[in-house]
Amino acid sequence: MFQLLKMVSGLINANPIVYEKKERRIRSASDYADEDIKDPEHPYSLEELKVITEDAIEVDDEHSHVRVTFTPTVEHCSMATVIGLCLRVKLMRSLPSRYKNLMSETCLSDKVDIRVAPGTHATEAAVNKQLDDKERVAAALENPNLVDMVDECLAPTYG
Repeated sequence: MFQLLKMVSGLINANPIVYEKKERRIRSASDYADEDIKDPEHPYSLEELKVITEDAIEVDDEHSHVRVTFTPTVEHCSMATVIGLCLRVKLMRSLPSRYKNLMSETCLSDKVDIRVAPGTHATEAAVNKQLDDKERVAAALENPNLVDMVDECLAPTYG
């Protein structure tokens, strides 16, 4: 099951660095991953916090494969698995069907790789293992609290 660390009374990173958003270019598969996904802890997008950047999204159209590498704002970010889940759900909802596993319309585990950038999180291996485990992802998406959190991060009204 997807593990969420106990919520602490204060923010893990109370004062994140906020960057200016880049001007959008012609839409491609990589745009699906970073378009205004709100950070689960802050009123900023993952792009504004540089959790996700255009350079961290690799698209192989020939093989219908996407790799997204994200960088949490702090190495002990308790929301890293939630951020990864948000990225996976965003792609699951947005990418063309050719990126989806033939066995399951909603499963992207073979076609989409979501990873924490090497050396940027204290429990990087554990987070990556959770994000790559389709059973854990499926279980997480059955948890109404997690689904609400993901939906809030992906809400199109952000901006």
